[in-house]
Amino acid sequence: MTSAGPSLTDPADQPRAHLLGLVGAIEPWDALERAHLNTATQWIAGGAPVYRVHKPDVPSMHLVSYFVVLDDARGQLLLVAHRKAGLWLPPGGHVEPGEDPWAAVVRECREELGIEAVPSPITGELPLFLTVTRTRGEGVHTDVSLWYVLHADADTITAYDRDEFDAIRWLTPGQLLEEPDDLLDPHMHRFTRKLEHARAASRLG
Repeated sequence: MTSAGPSLTDPADQPRAHLLGLVGAIEPWDALERAHLNTATQWIAGGAPVYRVHKPDVPSMHLVSYFVVLDDARGQLLLVAHRKAGLWLPPGGHVEPGEDPWAAVVRECREELGIEAVPSPITGELPLFLTVTRTRGEGVHTDVSLWYVLHADADTITAYDRDEFDAIRWLTPGQLLEEPDDLLDPHMHRFTRKLEHARAASRLG
């Protein structure tokens, strides 16, 4: 009997096997993240195309790397006012074909904020969170987003990509959780709670 899915032992498909490893290592925060992790796992393992090849929506479901910049000393997170989405979001972007999602973080961080990506000690170069989200506006599609956490001092971010963003803001988790859901990525509040839990656990050692 032949398998309907890809052979993940084939060297040509090691990026897909790596993605499965990243997704499998994420501990679900709640029932919704557990469902999203299951969806992502089935999507990757099933052999569907996972990288965007044509803007904005080909294929209709594709991989994104978000990165949430944390100034741990100030206890603040960076959000950007994304022009196309009309929402306050973490920075990030689409993962290029065959690109490691962490490499996408490094590339997008340099392009969008003009700084080098420094992984947070809380997570290292691994994603903390995963979401599966239907976009809105023109070219509606589904983003499967890996959420990474970076460390940076707020004072070091003095510029940003003005073609992509209208503004940037630094917010404490408490301030962020007071922001209306409809102004943010729909999963931002859930991510913030998961990150605060992870920060508390890291302080306890």
